[in-house]
Amino acid sequence: MVDTAKPTLDAVFVGHRGALVRLLARMVGSVATAEDLAQEAYLKVRAAECGRPVDHLVPFLFQTARNLAFDHLRRERRHAAVMVQDLTAEGMEEVAAPLPSPETEVGDRQRLLRMETALAALSERQRRILLLNRMEGLSHAQIAERLDVSVSTVQKDLKTALLACLEVFARLDREGLRVSPRPDVL
Repeated sequence: MVDTAKPTLDAVFVGHRGALVRLLARMVGSVATAEDLAQEAYLKVRAAECGRPVDHLVPFLFQTARNLAFDHLRRERRHAAVMVQDLTAEGMEEVAAPLPSPETEVGDRQRLLRMETALAALSERQRRILLLNRMEGLSHAQIAERLDVSVSTVQKDLKTALLACLEVFARLDREGLRVSPRPDVL
């Protein structure tokens, strides 16, 4: 008898994670970035599954990952194009800082408070892993070594932390506070 049960996203991700990371590493030139993009692809597919069933998880996961890699490369190119090598300190002082509107400022404060609340609900290790990964740019392996835990523990805690953040953005979206979560900021 043939088992026709549809595989879960967790099973698909675990089974294809190595190939996914290798593909992404070839695209972006960094295993650490590839690890992060694979994790982000998992989260995006998980969020998509909440809205509608996904019939073909493997191709959907890989396409989502490729799209994230392309977005990452575009951001890198834009960032490189914006960098000005010969800008002096005096030149920096002449650049006007754009001020947000009062409405934007209030909305940003509300989002920040909700995000702080979501982060406060995480365990200390989950918060630390999220900050080390997203703020300091450490790879899963570097975080595991620094915290003396397994890479699997880092991945699970990072997944939990990122899902908590995504839930905050989803709630804000439902409440009408339009937010475009930038993965390079989370």
